[in-house]
Amino acid sequence: MSDPVTAPRLRFAPSPTGYLHVGGARTALFNWLYVKRYGGQFLLRIEDTDKARSTQESTRAIFEGLEWLGLRWDEEVVYQGANLPRHQEDGRRLLASGAAYRCFCTAAELEERRREAEARKESFKYDRRCDRLPPAEVERRVSAGEPYVVRFRVPEGSTEWVDLVHDRIAFPNKDIEDFVVLRSDGTPIYNMAVVSDDIAMRITHVMRGDDHISNTPKQILLYRALGAELPHFAHLPMIHGLDGKKLSKRHGATAVGDYQHMGILPSAMLNFLALLGWSPGNDIEVMTIPQMIELFSTHGLQKKAAIFDPKKLEWMNGQHLSMVPLDDILPRAARAIETAGLATVAELTAREEWFRALLDLLRVRARTIDDIVRQAAPYLKEEIDYDPDAVAKQWKDRPATAELLDATRDRLASLERWQPEAMEASLRTLAEERGVAGGKLFQPLRVALTGLTVSPGIFDVLALLGRDRSLRRLEASIRALRAA
Repeated sequence: MSDPVTAPRLRFAPSPTGYLHVGGARTALFNWLYVKRYGGQFLLRIEDTDKARSTQESTRAIFEGLEWLGLRWDEEVVYQGANLPRHQEDGRRLLASGAAYRCFCTAAELEERRREAEARKESFKYDRRCDRLPPAEVERRVSAGEPYVVRFRVPEGSTEWVDLVHDRIAFPNKDIEDFVVLRSDGTPIYNMAVVSDDIAMRITHVMRGDDHISNTPKQILLYRALGAELPHFAHLPMIHGLDGKKLSKRHGATAVGDYQHMGILPSAMLNFLALLGWSPGNDIEVMTIPQMIELFSTHGLQKKAAIFDPKKLEWMNGQHLSMVPLDDILPRAARAIETAGLATVAELTAREEWFRALLDLLRVRARTIDDIVRQAAPYLKEEIDYDPDAVAKQWKDRPATAELLDATRDRLASLERWQPEAMEASLRTLAEERGVAGGKLFQPLRVALTGLTVSPGIFDVLALLGRDRSLRRLEASIRALRAA
């Protein structure tokens, strides 16, 4: 089936019984990309009919997760619990049309029959005994106040559809039990509420996880019985951990909010999620949001399970840190630095030009905002700690290193202009005079200035630290080496 020309209406319909997890966010993203690509509406429905488990905190977490990702919905939020009268009316319509019937069997009776079937090593299926009751008997029981559920009468034949991911899927109707649509208290079961709401919301495409495939034939039967046009269905592959098992808490963070607090950019999270079950083709991986929208199509949706690789997410975040506008990173990095106690947002704002230059250098070597914070520490603290591995590698011969850094300090102190070009010319001349490669001088110097073996270019480091702080760092390192 080709993608639509007319405006589609798609919905994301989470249950507010927990956080917004990775799988839900991926489903929301695919629905959102589809409507952005084809000029439709992205709707949000909170399926809060499970009153015992639904919480306001979970609803708020869903809103916050979607808003952080930038997946804004186009109309007012629909709360499924508020639609109970319509669900009940649609159930009564099924009764009136003969598509459903009243079932007076109690839970205890059904359980007894289930045990008997198991004893015969047979699978239990409701035998429609209440559908065979004479109309007068049904009326008598209803008038007597006997409780009943409303069961849908599954017709003969098969139920099939062309799935936008899995192509043709068919279920023999003989394998589908006459299922309950309204409980004895009048509340709808899941499939009834979903179909009633999707019809009312004029949903054209239902895009969701393929764990819902078994629900689809029942929902198709309900659409037809209610005289409604079928939406297109697209069942997305499940998301697994690296061990090939369904993604869960044992694989680490599964809540979208956790990644927000780990320094992941929303654009990187969206890019990463988009590749969990969809391929834009041509081996494209790193994409901006406008590029994802332009490239998105159901033709790229994949059948096999997607693998959630946290290292790939970090790599993706590093790509986005390098390419997004610096203004997108600046406030996030400033807040994270303040949280780490390295500087206040006000202090960084007062030195905005310097802070922008620092971020621009650090972000190309970072994979997360937290990486930027760690790398920024030497530029924000007065005193630094020397990484033991860096010391062991670059300061092996302590007397010789102290003497080399002493000469480096004198050469830098004599510069009239504290500029990268002047520093580089001066220090390369010093290296030549001593008959060593530049790296033999620059690496010990890097440890002296930052305490680390990895940093931006050494002359950029010197420029960012400034003359006074750089020279103080050198003097401190020389003292440390000679004291050892």
